[in-house]
Amino acid sequence: MFREMRRKRQQTEDAVCLEILRTAKRGVLAVLGDGEYPYTVPMDFVYEDGFIYFHCAKEGHKLDAVRKHDKVSFCVLSEPVPEEGSWWFHVTSVIAFGRISEVEDPKEHDRCLRLLAHKYMPEEEIEGDMQRNAARAVVLALRVEHMTGKQVKEQ
Repeated sequence: MFREMRRKRQQTEDAVCLEILRTAKRGVLAVLGDGEYPYTVPMDFVYEDGFIYFHCAKEGHKLDAVRKHDKVSFCVLSEPVPEEGSWWFHVTSVIAFGRISEVEDPKEHDRCLRLLAHKYMPEEEIEGDMQRNAARAVVLALRVEHMTGKQVKEQ
């Protein structure tokens, strides 16, 4: 169902992809938007055990899109590494494909929000933020079905 990477020599191992998913701060979620146009949106996220979790408002283009069509992709880039003695950079891209859904269970919803908070917020602010904002957030879970990583040299 998923295509093989054409430039196999640039393909990265799954372990490298997973490390990038664990450490990268932002990525771009691609959904099938209004009028079947692709809609991409930068997102904060957290990766855990084959799932990528996001949070969003209870309404909007992204949420409407995932409620209509659950197949999505998510792209993340590693931090660029300069090539010694050159202005070129090396970067690894990771693209995850899968199905996305809302996390309905209240305990799982809050657990996922805390995972996100631990990645982005100071520890001492998490519980206060949960009390103020958790009820207003939707948590989305992307179950990764296929993932590719590619090393590229930006020129």
